[in-house]
Amino acid sequence: MLEFKENRYILCIDLRGFYASCECVMRGLDPLEAKLACVGNLEREGSIVLAISPGLKKLGFKNRCRFYELPKDQGIIFAPARMRAYLEFSEKVLSIFLKYVPEEDLHVYSIDESFLDVTETYHLFAKDVRTLAKRIMNDIYQNTGLYSACGIGPNMLLAKLALDLEAKKNSDGIAYWHYSDVEKKLWPVTPLQEMWGIGPNLEKVLNSMGFYKVGDIANSDPDRLKKKLGIIGEELYYHSHGIDNSIIREPYIIHDHNYGISQTLFEDYYDNIRIVMLEQCEELGMRIRLKRKMGRTIHLSIGYSKNTGGGGFSRQITLDEPTNLTYEIYEACERLFDKYYDGRPIRKIVISIGKLCDDRPLQLCLFDDRARKQQLAYTIDAIRNKYGKGSILLGISYLDKGTSLRRSKLIGGHYAELDYHNVKEV
Repeated sequence: MLEFKENRYILCIDLRGFYASCECVMRGLDPLEAKLACVGNLEREGSIVLAISPGLKKLGFKNRCRFYELPKDQGIIFAPARMRAYLEFSEKVLSIFLKYVPEEDLHVYSIDESFLDVTETYHLFAKDVRTLAKRIMNDIYQNTGLYSACGIGPNMLLAKLALDLEAKKNSDGIAYWHYSDVEKKLWPVTPLQEMWGIGPNLEKVLNSMGFYKVGDIANSDPDRLKKKLGIIGEELYYHSHGIDNSIIREPYIIHDHNYGISQTLFEDYYDNIRIVMLEQCEELGMRIRLKRKMGRTIHLSIGYSKNTGGGGFSRQITLDEPTNLTYEIYEACERLFDKYYDGRPIRKIVISIGKLCDDRPLQLCLFDDRARKQQLAYTIDAIRNKYGKGSILLGISYLDKGTSLRRSKLIGGHYAELDYHNVKEV
């Protein structure tokens, strides 16, 4: 395995101080000079500071802090979050990326960070990969006013590490890591949380095993790591050598006529993912009912948090009869989840339905509960079409871990847009 190494050209591009930089651009300010902090809720002193501008960061202020931790007497602009506007900036950047790579070679890691596999396309735009990175970064700036940083590597892991550990500190915002750089640049890294994929809990376990630098892991017995941490330990050993054979193109591709829905989560979910699962089944059911379709094959994909090694599972089940009813789609997903979920924190869920056929109305009779549920589903769909999706929600959507209610009003858990005649700024 150590001999088998991917040798591709991967770019990992990060938009610097994204939310705060968007605010700077919208106000005609230079993000590199302006002192601006983007705050989730200005009415709460304990609110999270979502981002600070590069100009504020270079003065020594930390990006992740609470509103009350920033001084109010040093000319800092405190801006309330406008998530819809930030999404528009993000969409512009994604459209720029798609000028250089096809959609299947683009992996959107978060609203402000993406991976691009330019192996097959870089020669169309530049003499080498570093020159292409500069071109894309300049394209972003010219079209959005945002500054960026780029890590380059032969795989996604090294590109990400090059970004986090070096590119953001370099004057040109670019770092290119090769396998030959691992021993010199990665092995000395400490504390272990500085390495992508290692969170505080995993770091504690590794410290208890005597590992304090990445090099300690690289020079350890892989069997010991696997025995203690399972597949995460095995993957961690390979990562400490810079080896990551995952590719950007998704291993599961939906063929033929299918309908699907996916959601990247902003916090770790565990067994409570069932709430989001039911919400997604409700939305998926509504989509196929609007198309007057039913399906037999239900597919569930779960993606685990990168802090516990990433990965996940992707499984499907075929029903005896086609359906477009929420509770039947959910029951199929729940069976798959109960069988394959291993307890790790979840950050992504995808549900799709295939083997479609035209809908056939079920004959309504006094004792046919399924037909009544189908009729009720179509009635609810009609109300939502007329008055909006938020007009009728599942009861579970009002629970703390539900997302449908919040997603109907917010974007990313923050204000979608604001009336700036009534906005208070500090």
